[in-house]
Amino acid sequence: MVNAMDTMANRADWVGKAIDGRFTLLRWLGGSEAGDVFLTELQGPPSQQAAIKLMPAGSPDADAHIAAWKVTANLSHPHLMRLISTGLCEVDGVPMLYAVTEYSDELLSQILPERPLAPAEVREMLDPVLDALSWLHSKGIVHGHLKPSNVMVVDNQLKLSSDSLHLAGTPRGRSARASIYDAPESGAWPVAPAADLWSLGITLVEALTQRPPVWDKSAHTDPPVPESIPQPFAAIVRECLRTDPARRCSLSDVRARLQPAASLPAATGKTSGILPPNVRGMALIGGVVVLAVIVGGLLLRSRHVQPPAPSEDKPLVQIPKPSPSSPVPKPRASKLAAEAPTATVQPPVATPPAAAQAQEVTKPEGAIIEQVQPDVLPGAQASITGQVNVAVRVTVDASGDVSDATIDSPGPSKYFAKVSQLAAQRWKFKPAQVNGQAVSSVWILHFHYTQTENKITPVKVSP
Repeated sequence: MVNAMDTMANRADWVGKAIDGRFTLLRWLGGSEAGDVFLTELQGPPSQQAAIKLMPAGSPDADAHIAAWKVTANLSHPHLMRLISTGLCEVDGVPMLYAVTEYSDELLSQILPERPLAPAEVREMLDPVLDALSWLHSKGIVHGHLKPSNVMVVDNQLKLSSDSLHLAGTPRGRSARASIYDAPESGAWPVAPAADLWSLGITLVEALTQRPPVWDKSAHTDPPVPESIPQPFAAIVRECLRTDPARRCSLSDVRARLQPAASLPAATGKTSGILPPNVRGMALIGGVVVLAVIVGGLLLRSRHVQPPAPSEDKPLVQIPKPSPSSPVPKPRASKLAAEAPTATVQPPVATPPAAAQAQEVTKPEGAIIEQVQPDVLPGAQASITGQVNVAVRVTVDASGDVSDATIDSPGPSKYFAKVSQLAAQRWKFKPAQVNGQAVSSVWILHFHYTQTENKITPVKVSP
């Protein structure tokens, strides 16, 4: 086993090898003592990128992984990474376990080195995280590895990793040293849902301060809560980070602290004491708007855009929260505001009224049949300082449809670049004419964003 672990130090030389004859290792994405992760591609058509994690088959966690995979292979939840395939293989004579999952666009751990999340962003991150954990716990499964590197964005949805889940009540092996994210009882006690609450508390501290709490485990005291953490997060963190798992709060307790108004009792004997429909509606709308702010910060680096200076802030956006009491619907697609130097999130920020967010298109007469406005989330719009400019080059085929849309000038924000590109792909033009024949043409759509309005100026390049 020692030799197998030693060989995990560098796996860049494995690029190009095929795992189980199906999954070619295209690029090394990262790794640790517990295993290495590579980019791979699922056999199509259509082709689809995926991530494959390779772990030593002789590690103490191997049996636990195999047992959990048998139970979790068919799990499906919108906020859990899809587990595509698992198995046993051999690479260069080293027995390995492998797990293939969806490929994530970005990780929370990639954002935090540049800036902490705003309280509104953390609140909206918690909705999908709590949904996923609650669903797992109801199935007798513990996540066991909640931390920023396992909070991901896949196809516009916030998701938790699913390749290393644990069955509640079973022993947990330990192939790597325990970290601050592991509950104090981990390794000694069977895996229990309370361990996820500890990990949640540590993750909240890091999300708000950019670093986990400093804690001396030998002192046998609860970790201190940084004074800079605002309420209700300070209270949630304090209740999550109890060294005694029996004293930790539950996921329901966390939800209650996030929505204190929902727990207020009605006036005795008076129906007027119940929140009226219009107030309940306003509360729900407020929750959805705030939820929009978090996923935005997580959706990461668009492949078509160059990253801005690391000193700049990024607004986060969100995904709609599914009902925990019914089959979870796929949330509405929305891109995360990953990098926005000129779009600084300053919570709390008054969101401009929808009526104030004017949408304007300078449209050449007769050239454009249908234009689609970018779907900008209110939290991202409100965070703009000055003006954000994006240019998208579109190729229009002979029928007037956009056959290709690429970022010509990304501007300072990947989020606004992406929503501009998505909108441009849906435009419809009047076909260009050459000698009486319809031909393809090229346009550049200039998107201009401010806090109060969006403008689009189309410019024909050819023919």
